[in-house]
Amino acid sequence: MMCAIEAGKRGRSVLILDHAAAPGEKIRISGGGRCNFTNLHASPANYLSQNPGFCISALRRYTQRDFIALIEKHGIAYHEKTLGQLFCDSSAKQIIDLLVGEMKRHGVELRLGTSVEKVDRSGESFVLRLANDTVQCRSLVVASGGKSIPKMGATGFGYDIAEQFGLRLTETRPALVPLTLEPTMLDRLTPLAGVAVDAVAAKGKTRFEEAMLFTHRGLSGPAILQISSYWREGDEITIDMARGVDVFEALRAARAQNGRQALQTALAGILPKRLAQLIAEEEGGTLKNLADYSDKALQRIAASVKDWRFKPAGSEGYRTAEVTLGGVDTRDLDSRTMEARSVPGLYFIGEVVDVTGWLGGYNFQWAWSSGWCAGQAA
Repeated sequence: MMCAIEAGKRGRSVLILDHAAAPGEKIRISGGGRCNFTNLHASPANYLSQNPGFCISALRRYTQRDFIALIEKHGIAYHEKTLGQLFCDSSAKQIIDLLVGEMKRHGVELRLGTSVEKVDRSGESFVLRLANDTVQCRSLVVASGGKSIPKMGATGFGYDIAEQFGLRLTETRPALVPLTLEPTMLDRLTPLAGVAVDAVAAKGKTRFEEAMLFTHRGLSGPAILQISSYWREGDEITIDMARGVDVFEALRAARAQNGRQALQTALAGILPKRLAQLIAEEEGGTLKNLADYSDKALQRIAASVKDWRFKPAGSEGYRTAEVTLGGVDTRDLDSRTMEARSVPGLYFIGEVVDVTGWLGGYNFQWAWSSGWCAGQAA
């Protein structure tokens, strides 16, 4: 839709073909129905790609400030939730209405419930075969997203088109996705389902300081979703479950103040009650007082809180992944226009490209920026 608006402004005859029944469904469900439409801090550093420099041009040419200006022009009230994340005050439908309204204003035709069955090249044009029609165009923009959330109709259609025309693909995998635990660990942690902590999730030198949530399948919450994009099978993840707290010194102080109190009681001053209880039980703490623990024992307990290391069994997959990592290889695209280098007139934008943002509005900003760039050229 962003690309169509920009192409329409240039006087191009633009048609959007969408197999969905309504436009902008991913916009509608995002941010709990309020759409985290961009991030104040969006920069190339917030994106993953085999070519980290590819997104620089688009993000600089159409920035978060540009999209915010569009929102404000249309009178949409918004607020910053946390970490630069911007949400509509009212409803994500306002963003959809904005885009659909802009398309109408610039003469864009939107055809819903329409699937493309085949794409061919005829001279300098593309021929799209639909169920009951054939469409011919000089420029073809593929904005079909990735494989995430298949119940909404997500498919690998865009990747198939890329391969058909000889473009390379990078490995695709679920990203911004909850992680699962092996059965033994999951059984041990099941009592914690629903418990959240302010955590630091780390994999190597990559760290995210946000909330973590224990679930019936494993771990979720923003910190886990963020680190999942960097995780690979067999990798170890480290979790600090008491962000900003020196747990060892806190336990020592509690012991000095009241050595007769239970370990669980002292831990509950730092951690959620159920998590404190589980750690205390595993330390035999239900029958012992703080005075019974040496400094070495308290250091070990503190490490279980501050430096919990584990290897996830896997992820929940595309079913719950917010985005798809990987996609159309950026080596085969022009970073200013999103056009395929070897196929004039063929463009790829948004999530179908090997550019994946962090959680927090960054992927929407990539959609706006890459769509805007293609709209200047297609």
